[in-house]
Amino acid sequence: MNIRNKLILLFVTIVAFILMTSSVAIYFFSADNRQEEFYKRLENKAKITARLLLEVDEITTDVLKKIEKDNPMNLPDEELKIYDYRNDILFSSDKEDFIRIDTLMLDRVRLENEVRFTHGQYECLGFLFTDTYGHFVVIVGAVDIFGLQKLANLRTILLIVFGVAIVIILLAGYLYVGKALHPIAKVISEVDEISATNLHRRVDVGNGKDELSKLASTFNNMLSRIDHAFAAQKTFIANASHEIRNPLTAILGQIEVSLLNPRSQQEYREVLESLREDITNLKTVSNRLLLLAQASMENVEKNFAPLRLDQLLWDSRTELLRMHPSYTISINLDPSIDDDSNLRVFGDEQLLKGAIINILDNGCKYSADQHVKVRLKAGGGKTMLEFVDNGIGIAKEEIPNLFEPFYRGTNAGSFRGNGIGLSLAHRIIKSHLGEIIIDSELSKGTRITVHLPILNPILSRI
Repeated sequence: MNIRNKLILLFVTIVAFILMTSSVAIYFFSADNRQEEFYKRLENKAKITARLLLEVDEITTDVLKKIEKDNPMNLPDEELKIYDYRNDILFSSDKEDFIRIDTLMLDRVRLENEVRFTHGQYECLGFLFTDTYGHFVVIVGAVDIFGLQKLANLRTILLIVFGVAIVIILLAGYLYVGKALHPIAKVISEVDEISATNLHRRVDVGNGKDELSKLASTFNNMLSRIDHAFAAQKTFIANASHEIRNPLTAILGQIEVSLLNPRSQQEYREVLESLREDITNLKTVSNRLLLLAQASMENVEKNFAPLRLDQLLWDSRTELLRMHPSYTISINLDPSIDDDSNLRVFGDEQLLKGAIINILDNGCKYSADQHVKVRLKAGGGKTMLEFVDNGIGIAKEEIPNLFEPFYRGTNAGSFRGNGIGLSLAHRIIKSHLGEIIIDSELSKGTRITVHLPILNPILSRI
C-alpha cells in the first residue's frame, strides 16, 4: 500500500472513530435523558392520582377510575396501582394485570423508597407515598411510545449521517491527501529525471519554509556533493590515464626507434636504461594510484594494527634511499619522546609507510641539496612528524590545493612528478584520524607537520 492510500485510510479511520464516538455519546445521553424525563412524568402523574384518592374525601375509587379514564394527561398504556400497609390494593387501573407485583417488590419499595424496573414493554416506577393516614406503595407503569420512537428516529438519523459523512470524508481525504502529497510527487518526478549526465539539475525547493522544502534543499545539497564527486572522479580518471599513458607512450616510442636500425651494444644499453627509468616511473604512479584507492576505501580500518612510528620512519627512509641513493634524510628524536608509548600508533603499515615515503620524496626532490630533516615529537596525546626541507617552496595561495590529486605548484614544472604524493599522504593521514599541516615560503623551503593520535594504552597491550 502506498503512502497516499495509507494516509487516506488513517484519516478516514480517525475521523470515523471520532464520529462514531460522538454519535454513540449523543445516542446514550439522549436515551438517558428520555428515561429520566419519562420516569419524572410517571412520578408526577402517580403522585397527583394518589393525592386525589387518599387526601380528597369526595374522590372514591370509582370516581377516580372515571377521571383517569378520560384524563388527557395519561401516558400511553398507563397502569396505576396503590397498596396499603397490608399489601391490599386500594386502587388499580390495571384490569388485565399487565404489571404483576409481588410482596417482595412491595417490601423493596418500602425499604428503598423508590424503585425503577421494567416489566415487558412497560417501564415502571414504585415509590412510597406518605400522608396523614399512613404509608402507601404506589406502582405506576406505562409505555413511552413517543419517546422510544424519537430515540429510534435519532438512531436512524445518526446512522445515515455517519454513512454519508464517511463517504464525504473519504472523498475529502482523497483530495486533501492528493494535494498534500503533490509536492512530494513533484520532487519524485524531478528526481527521476536526474541522472549521471545531468547532475547539475536541482529540485525545486518550493516556498523554502516547510519540511518538504527542507527535504528538497537537503537533496540538492546531496546532489551538489555527488556532482562534485563525479567531477573529481572524472578529473582523477583523466589525469591518471594521462600519467600512465605518457610513460607507456615513451616506452613504446623508444622501442620502435631502437628497432628501426641496428644499434651498438652501448646504444641498446642506453635505451634499456631509459626504459627502466620510464618503467620505474610507471610503477611508482601505479603504486601511488593503488594506495590512493586503498586510502579512500570506507573499511580501511580493518587492516589497522599497533605500530611503532619510529620504526616506520626508519623503514621508509631505507626504502626511499634504496631507490634514490643521492637523497639525504636526517632523523632526530625530540626530548618530548620520553617513553616508547609516545611512538605507538594504530594504523595500516603499508599506507602509513606510503605517506611517509611520499612526503620524504617530495622534500628531497624539490631541494637542491636533496636533504630532508625529520623530527619526531609528542604532545597533547599525539605523535608529530616534522619534515623540513630547503627546497623551492610553495606559494601561500596554492597550499590549499596541494591535497587535490594531480595538482602541482606553478613553480614545479621543471621537476618530474605527477601531483599524487601529497594528495595520497593527506588521505592516508586523514583515514588514521590524523592531520597534516603545510607551512611554506617560496625559495625558502617547506615544513610539513603530521599529527597522529597516540595508541590507546589498552590497545597497546593487545
